[in-house]
Amino acid sequence: MIYMGRRDFFEQEKKRKMITIFAVAVVLSVVTFVTIFVMYSKSLNDEAEASLLALKQEEENVVPNEELQEASYSQDKTVENSNTANESIEVELEQTVQNTTVVTPESKEPVSPVVKEEKKEEKKPVEEPAKETKEEPKQEPEKELSFQAPVAGEITKDFAMETLLYSKTLDEWCTHSGIDIKADKAAVVAASESGKVESIKNDPRYGLTVIISHANGFKTMYSNLLTAEFVKEGEEVEKGQTIATVGETASFEIADETHLHFEMYKDGEVVSPTIYFK
Repeated sequence: MIYMGRRDFFEQEKKRKMITIFAVAVVLSVVTFVTIFVMYSKSLNDEAEASLLALKQEEENVVPNEELQEASYSQDKTVENSNTANESIEVELEQTVQNTTVVTPESKEPVSPVVKEEKKEEKKPVEEPAKETKEEPKQEPEKELSFQAPVAGEITKDFAMETLLYSKTLDEWCTHSGIDIKADKAAVVAASESGKVESIKNDPRYGLTVIISHANGFKTMYSNLLTAEFVKEGEEVEKGQTIATVGETASFEIADETHLHFEMYKDGEVVSPTIYFK
């Protein structure tokens, strides 16, 4: 019996402890829940207050639509009144100008004080300077020329610019820009036609040479000369006048017998002399 009583006592104590522990756990849970709820509610309240504050600031910065409309209306009205005033001033000014005239002592005619008509000066047409007409030099009619052989003798080598002739001196076939007239050494050479002595020179190919310019673009050349002391450069010579003597000074024709090398040019181009001999 005593044992059973103790057992019941311990069981009751154990139940009390379990109930106490359960009650403490429930209380702690409730306290924790309440604490969390309170903190969450406070956070929500803070956010709501911040949102309301921001909204109030935006409302303070934004002007109400009614105020904007009123301001716009008042501005348009001010501009309209200003335009009306300007128009009335312009009308009054025009009426004043129309009713007011000024008489000048010279013309005795009323002249508007505001608008003055300026007399337009008549622009005289600018006379272009007369263009100087360059008169083309009149071409003188060609003088009739009659060329003669500069020395009496046989033509030993003819003019050949389109065919080749054999050269004893050069030992080759080549062209020949003049004619070679056989003559004794120191034979007299005469001007083929009247003209002007253009030059007297020593040509490296054809030796001592005299060139005479004639009318109508003609030139004659006398080469392989012995002497040319009978004339000087710039001298006017007549047809048949002695100008030189035959020699042996042409290095390109030194192997040939004594002769006069004679060339003729027309407007700068070499031509055959024989077709102009008369």
